Amino acid sequence: MTRSFRFFVLFILTAGVVSCRKPQPVETKVEAKPVYTMGMYGYDASFLREHTNQVVELSNEDHSAKILLSAEYQGRVMTSTAKGDSGVSFGWINYKLLGSEKKIKQFNPVGGEERFWLGPEGGQYALYFKKGDSFDLDHWQVPAILDTLPYEVSQASPTQALFTAKASLTNYSGTPFSIGIERRVNLLDRETIASKLNVSIPESLSLVGYETENKIQNLGKDDWKKEKGLLSIWLLGMMTPSDQTTVMIPFHAKANSRQLITDNYFGTIPPERLQVTDSVVYFRCDGKLRSKIGLSPRIAKTIATSYDFRQNVLTLILFPVDNTGRYVNSTWKLQDQPYQGDVVNAYNDGPQADGTQMGPFYEIESSSTANELKAGQSQTYRQMTCHFQGDYETLRTLMQSLTGIDLNTLKN
Repeated sequence: MTRSFRFFVLFILTAGVVSCRKPQPVETKVEAKPVYTMGMYGYDASFLREHTNQVVELSNEDHSAKILLSAEYQGRVMTSTAKGDSGVSFGWINYKLLGSEKKIKQFNPVGGEERFWLGPEGGQYALYFKKGDSFDLDHWQVPAILDTLPYEVSQASPTQALFTAKASLTNYSGTPFSIGIERRVNLLDRETIASKLNVSIPESLSLVGYETENKIQNLGKDDWKKEKGLLSIWLLGMMTPSDQTTVMIPFHAKANSRQLITDNYFGTIPPERLQVTDSVVYFRCDGKLRSKIGLSPRIAKTIATSYDFRQNVLTLILFPVDNTGRYVNSTWKLQDQPYQGDVVNAYNDGPQADGTQMGPFYEIESSSTANELKAGQSQTYRQMTCHFQGDYETLRTLMQSLTGIDLNTLKN
C-alpha cells in the first residue's frame, strides 16, 4: 500500500467518524423575568397597565424613583417607589375593583396616593349632594369629573406630565360652575427635595418625591361669590396601612388649640387611637376603624407626616397654609360657618355599619383656600409628597429636623 493511498484511507475514516457525531447544542443564556409580588411597585405597575388606560410613568435617571399616573383617573398619582420596581409600592390600589373593570355609580375607590378633588363635600354649598337631598351616605354622589371621566394628557416628559379637563357642576344651593382644570405632576430630584425641605438628606436614605400644581379657572360669565358658594382644591392620598402606622400632624400651640381640631366626623375616636399633645396630633391609621380628624388653618403648620414602623417608611406632605384664609366646611349638614373648615385632614378607613369596607387604606389630605374668582380668573394650589425609606435612626433624625417629633415617643 503506497504512502498516498494510506493517507487517503485515513482521511476517509476520519471524516466518517466526524460525520457520525451529534451536533452539540449552542448554549444560550435566558435571563429570568423578575417576579414581583403584591406590595412591590413592579407588581402594581403591571397590574395598572393591564386594567387601566393611559398610564403615564415618570422616572429619574437610574429608575430608582418612579411614580405612576393615570389619565383615566383624573391625572392622579396611583403609586410611587423609592427603590425601583422591586421597591415598596406606597399608594393603595383597589385590585378587586380595578380587576373587575366595572364602574360604581356612587364612587369608585380605585386608590391612588394623590387624587384631585374639589370642595366642599357637604353643607349648603356642597358639590356631592343635590339640592334638597339628605346629607347621608345614600344621597352622597361624587361628581363624574372627579371620579370616572378621564383627563387629557396635554404634555408629557420623563419627569413631568400635564393633565387638563373642563367641567360643569352645580352646588347644593343651585349655583352653576363652569371650570377649567389643569393638573401638572413633577417628579423631583434629591437636591430639589432637600432644598424645598431645607434639610440635608443622607445618601443612605432611599426617597421619591413629587410636586403637583393644580389650577382651577372660572370659565363662566359670572363671578364666583361667597354668598352663592365657592370652590376649593382638595388633594387626598390613599396609602397602605399597617398595624404599626401612625399619622403625626404638628400644629402651633395656642390656648384654644384643642377646640380647633375636629375629631368627631364619624363618631368619637378612642383615646388609644388619638392622642393630642400641646403641639402634635398622633392618629393611629391601621385601616380598622373608620375615623377622621381635621385641623383649622388658625393652628395648622405646613406639613403632615406618617410613619410605618413595620417597613421604616416616612411619608410627608407639604402644603401652603393661610392662617386667615377662607376654607370650605365639608361637614354633612347645613352650616352656620361654611368657610371655617379644615386645611389638613387624616382619615383612617374601617368597616361601615353594614360590615362592608372600601379599603383598608388611610388618607392624608390638604385643601386650598376658597377664592372669589372673577370670570376668566384662576387659582393655583401646590402640594409636595415625599416618601423616605432606610435605617430607623437616620429616619428618626430626619423626622426631628423636619417636625421636632421624636419617633421614639411612639416606638417605646
